[in-house]
Amino acid sequence: MARRRLPSFEETSPLGERIATGLHKLGLAMKQQTWLKAAEDGLSPTQGQILAALAGEGALTGTDLSKRLALTLPTISDSVKALVEKGLVLRRSDPRHPRASLLELTASGRARAASARAWPEFLAVAVDTMSEAEQEVFLSGLIKMIRALQESGQIPTNRMCVTCTHFRPHVHEGEAPHHCAYVDAAMADRSLRIDCPEHLEAPAAQRAAAWERFVNTS
Repeated sequence: MARRRLPSFEETSPLGERIATGLHKLGLAMKQQTWLKAAEDGLSPTQGQILAALAGEGALTGTDLSKRLALTLPTISDSVKALVEKGLVLRRSDPRHPRASLLELTASGRARAASARAWPEFLAVAVDTMSEAEQEVFLSGLIKMIRALQESGQIPTNRMCVTCTHFRPHVHEGEAPHHCAYVDAAMADRSLRIDCPEHLEAPAAQRAAAWERFVNTS
């Protein structure tokens, strides 16, 4: 009986496809862990996301939450209603818009938010298995992927340095070539943030020019 020929390395699925498969598996793990942690905390995953967002950004409207979490307003409203009933979130009038409400955490909500924000920490343990150099390359890849998804409208705006009006790529020599105008300081690639509370989205033309300089300047 003839021995079955095994495929060569070149005949396996493309590298990009295998990376996508790996990210899909990470997504499934994240989803599973989120549901488990949410159940332990007596919350739904959406309720946990809302608490974490309010803890990180302060009072927000339902519309703000809908944009940041890429969820519909009805979904946000249902979850907010449950959080209000649990005494974790309260509504107050929005001075900017008399007919709108601002949502903010109660004291109990802040405590539960701290737990909800810790749900993804299991990934940090896995990240620590990579060397520092591997982590830097991985961060760079994540930034490129997230920006591509953002620019194509597939995910909401992410508060990354590379899309911020304060970001100045490759304006310095040495190991910290970039500059943050908000804090007026040089920064290295490893210091780039994916979720910065001081982020202010740059206009499209500025984002495109900064990205071109960021990826094409050695």
